[in-house]
Amino acid sequence: MDTLLLEIGTEEIPADYINPALRALAATLQKKLTETRIEHGPAKIYGTPRRLTVKIEKVAAKQLPLKTELTGPPARIGFDESGKPTMAAKKFAEKAGVKVDKLTIKDTKKGAYLCAVKQERGLATRTLLKDILPKVILATPFPKTMRWADLDIAFARPIHSILALLGSNVIQFKLGNIKANRYTYGHYFMQPGKIKIDSADDYVKRLKTAQVEVDLDARRKAVEREITKAAKRVRGSILPDEELIDTVSNLVEYPVAVAGKFDDIFLELPEEILITAMREHQKYFAVINKSHKILPHFIAVNNTAARDMKLVAKGHERVLRARLADAQFFYQGDLEVSNDKRVEKLKGVLFQAQLGTMYDKIQRVAKIGEFIAKAVNAELAGEKHENELKAQVVRAARLCKVDLVSQVVGEFPKLQGVMGRVYATIAGELPAVSAAIEEHYRPTYSGGPLPDTIAGSVLSIADKVDSICGCFSAGLIPTGASDPYALRRQGIGIIQIMHEKGFLFSLRKLIKKSLGHFELKSSVGLSELTQKIYTFLQNRIIQLLADQGYAKDAIAAVVDVSIDNVPNIWNRLEALEALKAKPDFEALAVAFKRVVNILKKSGKLEKAGKPGEVQEKLFEHESESALLTACKKVEKKVSDAMEKGLFEKALLDIATLRGPVDAFFDGVMVLAEDKYVRRNRLALLGHIAALFSKFADFSKLST
Repeated sequence: MDTLLLEIGTEEIPADYINPALRALAATLQKKLTETRIEHGPAKIYGTPRRLTVKIEKVAAKQLPLKTELTGPPARIGFDESGKPTMAAKKFAEKAGVKVDKLTIKDTKKGAYLCAVKQERGLATRTLLKDILPKVILATPFPKTMRWADLDIAFARPIHSILALLGSNVIQFKLGNIKANRYTYGHYFMQPGKIKIDSADDYVKRLKTAQVEVDLDARRKAVEREITKAAKRVRGSILPDEELIDTVSNLVEYPVAVAGKFDDIFLELPEEILITAMREHQKYFAVINKSHKILPHFIAVNNTAARDMKLVAKGHERVLRARLADAQFFYQGDLEVSNDKRVEKLKGVLFQAQLGTMYDKIQRVAKIGEFIAKAVNAELAGEKHENELKAQVVRAARLCKVDLVSQVVGEFPKLQGVMGRVYATIAGELPAVSAAIEEHYRPTYSGGPLPDTIAGSVLSIADKVDSICGCFSAGLIPTGASDPYALRRQGIGIIQIMHEKGFLFSLRKLIKKSLGHFELKSSVGLSELTQKIYTFLQNRIIQLLADQGYAKDAIAAVVDVSIDNVPNIWNRLEALEALKAKPDFEALAVAFKRVVNILKKSGKLEKAGKPGEVQEKLFEHESESALLTACKKVEKKVSDAMEKGLFEKALLDIATLRGPVDAFFDGVMVLAEDKYVRRNRLALLGHIAALFSKFADFSKLST
């Protein structure tokens, strides 16, 4: 078995394209080898801005042979009375590609049939790869591709060379005007010549001697070493930034770090502006001291080792000085404009064509925020705190979008929210208001941090629910392939915040409150649209719970009952999971399923938990009285336990009804002929169902 090596040499590929492309390239190549019956070992990926490489070990020299069994016509048709093959047998043999005398007879359930065994020999892997590799290369996905010259192929950047080896042998094929060979190229500046690769095992070592670190992990570690050393030379350390390290690692082939300096006057700028100016445009690392304060230094990573690195540093300093001077100009200009003036400017900033301006949005968000603040404080605090929180949220709502019309955010869009907080603090706003302005955008990405403060959490929910309800009311509902307003992410953010902060207010009431601010442009009414949004958020909850590893049947059972009280979804689910671990759970679930099924068939299942009145005078069997008595005792226990937040205890109390329920089913016929007796027994079962339907729909549990 040999090692397969494929390198695609290109012009410089964008840094964020490289890792996804390499993973896809390796996966596609392995899949093609498997489909072609070529045995192979694990894949290893390498890459730089100018090359994408996959190495696969233990590739078989030939594909596995294929044995195919074909069934033909019945034996009585294939051979005549004397046992000679008929025309039907000859035609079948010809179609199967075997001689007539190689046909056999196979007994099947339908009788005796002609059978042909076709053997396909495995072809040489080198021969098959001539066809496989060009297709694999062109199947590599990129966010954007380009064409070049007059060729009818597309790739992230023009392809300059292809190295393709199986063991020590070249795989001969042509892609566009490029022929595959055994040559790669060294560092573009320091050693740009051809490098002959005799075998895949030499690849990494030969490139390293040509000033190219093609190993992704090794190059990332080299970047970390270089920037750490450079920072130490200016008596500082690197501001942690894993994402920037990843990016820079894919911008260079041979990392060489240099420390630069900027004027102390720029330290007057907020740290966020300094860091962003260095990071976003120049990919420079910020340097901090032991107190985590920004120093007037930066670290740049170059793709080549120059003779005079001080001269290189001066070049970086000139570029950064211009960037920081621009940022300083924008910042000072922003300080001359009050936040209230910026609020007025929002009247000219469109939020969405059908939903008005950003000014319209902050008016709605303030009203929703006030509604949420009142609900939150009804749970958590007294009237005084409630008024404080409402005032903070309403003020933060008014200012939460003003930085969108600031000059700094116009230059550095990633600072929206951050600059809102900075300008609010400078203007003397309360710390809670300033923090809420920045936090209301959170989470900004999947798994990102949530708001820290209560005011920020309330404002974040208000902003997100306004966007969701506004878009739904305008008919801008996400589809499987499109979600241009990121409503799914915002829906998940609402659920995560409510869960983490323990907000118990009604999700359905929140949706209705928000929808009340919009003129419904769709054909559906308020009730139907509320349900659509409720279902939309329900699906986000299902997704979150599945990602957290909960069982699918338990998720369905809990979520189907209600999602109106978000924190209690997790409480109910954990209580149900604890109950499922009990040894007699299966029998318990069967008993409760039977209750639900009978009520469903009779049309008496009340999801709202309001069963009919039970009349004891209609009881005909002692099991009915026993079940009612047990039910009343459990109702009291469950009510007390739920008030204290003891959901697992409450569910275990309900589980004690299994015995009386079984005795009830053994003792009476629920669907009795007498309609009054029947209705009374169904009402009794309704009380049982109402108890456990507070937690889950047991009919959805797998037993």
